[in-house]
Amino acid sequence: MHRKGTLLLAALATLAVTAAAPAAPDSAPPSAPSPLAESAPTGFASVNAWGQNGTTGGAGGPTVTVSTAADLIAAVRAEGPRIVRVNGMIQLPAGMYDVSSDKTVVGVGATSGISGGGLNIGLPASDTVTSPPANAVHNVIIRNLTFRNASDDSINVQMFSHHVWIDHNDLSAGYDGLIDIKRGSSYITVSWNHTHHHTKNMLLGHSDKNAAQDAGRLKVTYHHNWYDRTPQRNPRTRFGDPVHIYNNYFFDNSDTGPACNADSGCFIEGNHFEEVEEPMTNSYSGPDGSIVERNNLFTGEEAGEPVVGGSVENPADYYDYTVDDPDTVKDIVTRGAGPGTIGL
Repeated sequence: MHRKGTLLLAALATLAVTAAAPAAPDSAPPSAPSPLAESAPTGFASVNAWGQNGTTGGAGGPTVTVSTAADLIAAVRAEGPRIVRVNGMIQLPAGMYDVSSDKTVVGVGATSGISGGGLNIGLPASDTVTSPPANAVHNVIIRNLTFRNASDDSINVQMFSHHVWIDHNDLSAGYDGLIDIKRGSSYITVSWNHTHHHTKNMLLGHSDKNAAQDAGRLKVTYHHNWYDRTPQRNPRTRFGDPVHIYNNYFFDNSDTGPACNADSGCFIEGNHFEEVEEPMTNSYSGPDGSIVERNNLFTGEEAGEPVVGGSVENPADYYDYTVDDPDTVKDIVTRGAGPGTIGL
């Protein structure tokens, strides 16, 4: 049994809200303030495991501000702890750009980010490595950024990378995945992101045949994300158990919400599914997975029934967390998800 993770202070000080996110489709503008941002991750990125106690990113290193592609590429791959502030929208050449360990990559204000290319967190892909290497990329924070028109993935995490926090970003219109996590990566939290105008949204585990790297790993928490008309991979999961999916707002996902297959186990609680005909399934494609479902809200004329079954590890055995009332999730998430709401 793993020990429960302890929340740590992150690289950034406690953050205040300065702007509101867009209102939900067909809803009146909310009157309450946006939620305060977390100063450290909740979920698997907070757990003490694999020699890393929580996720602090570039804490303790220098802070650099970048506004050109060359400076951004150099700063995120440099060795040692570093906080990289992205100022403005930076157009990258097509491709994926490596982020090294102990980095915080954070947007300045509400409109900074990356277009054209994507960020890769992980060593080069190799089928021959079947356990976490000593030099696996770890302790990385990606926050408050806009990702547009990536030539491949917007964010890719691979090869046993661990302790990664992907938080308060806006991602859309990429070529492949918006946030893909694969090849044994673990202890990751994906929180408060707004994904839209994209089909293949979030993938966890790239192949039904990759148990050698993935079985017992791919432990990821997805909370308070806004899956906004993203048809599929919300997320699609393989092997990870538990995959914790709580307090997300799913809107008009035309194919399916979470699809948990290939021996993965999804613990899905406290979410709001609106106009989602197949809100969750453990038999989407390939081998079945398992789903434990509790206290979710299903609304709209197209609302369907969840397809669940099997047993899943309890996330509470790994870390402490609080589940918001699903009746409040739509309002909370549409105000708080994406960049520009956490005071950076």
